[in-house]
Amino acid sequence: MKLELKTENEKYSKSISHIFRIIFIVFLVIIFSDVAFKLGIISRNYKIDHICRLLAVEKSSINFKKLSKISNLKSKQKIWEFCREVVK
Repeated sequence: MKLELKTENEKYSKSISHIFRIIFIVFLVIIFSDVAFKLGIISRNYKIDHICRLLAVEKSSINFKKLSKISNLKSKQKIWEFCREVVK
C-alpha cells in the first residue's frame, strides 16, 4: 500500500507557474497588438506617400478618391495642399 501526501508547496508552485504563464501570454498579446498597430500606421503613411506621388504624375479621380478615404480630406484643394506637404 502506497501513501502519498500532497504538500502545500506543490499547490503554490503550480499556482505561481500558472500566474506567470498568464502574465507572459498577456505580455505577448500586448506586444503583438502594438506591433500590428504600428505596422498599420507605417503602411498608411507609405500608401499616402505613394498616392501623392502618383497624383503629381497622373491627376486621376481614382487617386483623389483613395486619398480622400485615407486622409479624411474632402476637397481637391485640401488634398493638393496635403500632398505638397507630404512629398516635400
